Order: sequence, then structure tokens, then C-alpha cells
Amino acid sequence: MSRGLGDVYKRQGEFIGIREMRKHVAWYTKGLKGSAKLREEINRVESYQELEELLFQRLQFFGSDPKIMSEMAKRVEERPFDIMDINMGCPVPKVVRNGEGSALMKNPKLVYEIVSAMVKAIDKPVTVKIRKGFDDSCINAVEIAKIVEEAGAAAVAVHGRTREQYYSGQADWDIIRQVKEAVSIPVIGNGDVVDAASAEALVEQTGCDGIMIGRGAEGNPWIFKQILHYRETGETLAKPTQHEVKEMMLRHARMQVEYKGETMGMREMRKPVSYTHLTLPTIRL
Repeated sequence: MSRGLGDVYKRQGEFIGIREMRKHVAWYTKGLKGSAKLREEINRVESYQELEELLFQRLQFFGSDPKIMSEMAKRVEERPFDIMDINMGCPVPKVVRNGEGSALMKNPKLVYEIVSAMVKAIDKPVTVKIRKGFDDSCINAVEIAKIVEEAGAAAVAVHGRTREQYYSGQADWDIIRQVKEAVSIPVIGNGDVVDAASAEALVEQTGCDGIMIGRGAEGNPWIFKQILHYRETGETLAKPTQHEVKEMMLRHARMQVEYKGETMGMREMRKPVSYTHLTLPTIRL
């Protein structure tokens, strides 16, 4: 996540559950061999000074080697992260081919070893993001959730689709309900939350303890404020005005340029601007 986008979400009331919007840092452990390489990668994490300005900070790990992942977690524990999160839900082919992300759903034994090693290595809470399963022949979210709980995880987030589905079709909220009924640790529901009404419906149908929002926030950082307002008042918050959208975009652009320079900053602005236009088609930027 860029510094500018992180601040945009913070200002729009980002607090609902554990948000998934291009994570604060994605931490890859693939191919890390030897202490010199580990030090090099840790220096990259330490360069994210802007994280100290965010309200809630979570460092996310991708990997499949319990020893490397636990060592990395231990080495960065002193950094200002509130939670260390393990991504076992990413469906991207290059991640799955490495036996990481959602591929771990097919290896319950390794899931336990990874979570257990990280929990034992650090004092900060360890959470895990999983999916409904890997494919229709491997629907095992409940089993994996029980395993991560047994291994010492502080919470589990469940996306209601299999890896095979990616983000197509409708999220299965019932699997989230099943996980909630099967474990005692907090369960974060994820999938098809696009506004305040769907957020409320997810909680009502599953009993989940929190909400994770991904694509629903693309182009609509106001979704967090909208959900908060709905939960507090029962009323739907009006869509942002053209002026509010323009001000948000300009502020984001200025911070992008300040942080990454004009060329890269403006290049990276193309995607959020297009998302906003798709989400709020009546707005003219």
C-alpha cells in the first residue's frame, strides 16, 4: 500500500475489523537464504517509516518454510506492527506454485508447523487468512481454522471462496458461519462486502467478530465511514460529493508524488482513479 492511499483510508474511518486492501506490507520469504539476505530484507521493512503514522499496523507474511518465517517474524518484531499475519488465502499462480498462499490449504500439517513456529517465536499476536478451501474437492476451512487455533493463532480471517474461484461467483458466507461455530478465537468474515448493508448482512448471517474488506474499498475509501455510520445510526450515509472526491484524489496524488516522485507517483494513480470512476460513475474528476 502506498503512503498516500494508507492515509486516505485512515482518514475515511478505517477501523472495521482487519482490513485487507493491499496490506500495509506484503512480506515474501521465498528464496531467503543466509543471514546476509535476511538482513537485507529486514532493512526493507525498516524503510517503511510511514507505518508509524497509521492507526493499525499489520505485517503480512507469505511463505511455506516454518523456520524462515518464524525467524523473520522474530527479527522484525520490534518494529511498530500490532499483528503478524500469515496469508494462506492468496490465489495468485506464482504464489501457489511456490506452495504458499492458498496452496497451504492442501497441507494441514504444514499449516500447523508454520503457525506454531511463528507463535512460539514472538510475543505479538499471530493471525491467519484462509479461504473456503483450495477447490471443490478440498473444502476444509473449518479443519484449517481448528488447526490454526490449536497452533496458537489469535484470530482467523475467512474468505468465502475457494482458490479455484479466485474472486468469481458469490462468496459462501455459510462457511464463515461454520468456522465461527467451530472455533473460539475471533473470526473475521471476508467476501462480497461492498457497502454498509452487505457488511451488516455478513455479521448477521455468520456471527463473525469482524469484517475484512478488499475489493469493496477499491474506488470507495468512504466504505469504512459508511459502515461505521450505519452501525451507529442504522442510516445509510450519503455518497461523497464531487468536491469530496476531487479533494481526496488530489490529496492522494500529492502524497504519491511526494513519496515516489512525479513519474512513478502519477503512474500509480491511474488505477485508484479508474476504480473511483467505476464505483462512483456520476462523479466527474
